[in-house]
Amino acid sequence: MSLFDGFRFDGKRVLVVGGATGMGAAAAELALDLGAEVVVMDRAEVALDGVTAIGLDLASQASIDAAVDSCGGPVHALLACAGVADGTPGIERINFVGHRHLIDRMLDAGMLPPGSAIGFISSTAGLGWERNLEELNEVLDMSGFDEAAAWFVDRRKADYFHTKQAMCAYVATRAYPLLRRGIRVNAICPGPTVTPLAEANRELWLEFGADYRSDAGVEASTPMEQAYPLLFLCSDAAAYVTGVTLIADAGYMTSGLTGAYPAATDAANFLAGRF
Repeated sequence: MSLFDGFRFDGKRVLVVGGATGMGAAAAELALDLGAEVVVMDRAEVALDGVTAIGLDLASQASIDAAVDSCGGPVHALLACAGVADGTPGIERINFVGHRHLIDRMLDAGMLPPGSAIGFISSTAGLGWERNLEELNEVLDMSGFDEAAAWFVDRRKADYFHTKQAMCAYVATRAYPLLRRGIRVNAICPGPTVTPLAEANRELWLEFGADYRSDAGVEASTPMEQAYPLLFLCSDAAAYVTGVTLIADAGYMTSGLTGAYPAATDAANFLAGRF
């Protein structure tokens, strides 16, 4: 056994929710290569060989319950990768409420043993949640699936921005109670990443920060470049890391917040809630 084994997943079972395409597919592929037994849940067809595929509609509580029952346990790493863009019916359920319900079901069933980890794919759009924590706590404290979904709809917050803020706030507020059960929870906040979802919203998602990347000499992220930090956060190598939202955006946010790249300052301040 070597020290590097802390980065591997041999003998572990990894569940990738939303693992058919994009960053989720990259995470599933990487987990498989790192030695894990991989289960992928998605509405779309799963093309990756060597994994167990389970159908899942995160907008449906019944579908989530059935998928969890079909999966069984234990699950040593749960990667919550599914997400949709603004304009998608049920975005509040798909991006946040459904993920949380799936986690709660697994926790109640004892499917996430001590030593396991949860990793979300959030977004830089979810930063700045601290300013809205008092309001976000309202939905974080709700246990009902329909009640939580209605909270977003009734307050006109059923959108990408607010669901990702809820996700980041969930990670921060649940780190301690989950740690008492031996479970860690973290998230990555990717910058623009070339996925089918981003390509479908290219002007808004992939053009954001293009000037910064051009000046820095880097391209928009690949899905695998986001899968690497996500799997790290769920590995034993990150055993003392929990409650973290890791920004993986090639330095755009910090360059803007510090004024190192002044053209990014206004956008970075807005995303960070510093306005």
